[in-house]
Amino acid sequence: MVKFFIGLDLGQSQDYTALCVLETISGKDRSLYHLRRLERIRGESYPNIAQKVTSIMRSPALAGSATLVVDQTGCGRPVFDLFEMARLNPIGIYIHGGDAVTHEANVYRVPKRDLVGVLQVLLQTGRLKVASQLKLGPVLQAEMMNFKVKIDPATAHDSYSAWREQDHDDLVLAVALACWYAETAAPKPLPRLVFPSAPKTLASWKVAAYPYRSGYLDRGL
Repeated sequence: MVKFFIGLDLGQSQDYTALCVLETISGKDRSLYHLRRLERIRGESYPNIAQKVTSIMRSPALAGSATLVVDQTGCGRPVFDLFEMARLNPIGIYIHGGDAVTHEANVYRVPKRDLVGVLQVLLQTGRLKVASQLKLGPVLQAEMMNFKVKIDPATAHDSYSAWREQDHDDLVLAVALACWYAETAAPKPLPRLVFPSAPKTLASWKVAAYPYRSGYLDRGL
């Protein structure tokens, strides 16, 4: 069963690459999410980043129970292929400004508003918790405060002024990727089937006693 979701925002050139580890906690009605790790990487080649992510996913705590969700918008398919070659079975997210989610194989095209919306709902309802000991926790909170929604009146598409217009929006994106996939697209465990007990009526059944009539058996009736 998948218990952890790793969100990875791959920066270009000298941009930050951000990584988060999100843990799913089963709740009474809905899942809760605990942010266990936040990390920024800068100046590393994509192969080195792929190797680092591979080490994290194969660590004893996450091995066999983690799904990698990668922003494929900026890095493109060749970089995404590095994670496939490492047999990490990544999920690619291509972010756009429209209003519909589409899906083909292991790649999703997701509107920005959906990513941010899921993150906001989880925070506002208390279903997303950020571990207090995370050094970058305050930075993440500051990034989330910087989002300003703009609607293009001609297309009705929205944009977020901080999204990839500054260096310091990568943590929000990494967390949003993990949250969106965990909440809306990841396969959910099947509920345990409970079959109702059979009615206990067999013990009360009685064989009817028919009176014997002379001649019935003799005539084969």
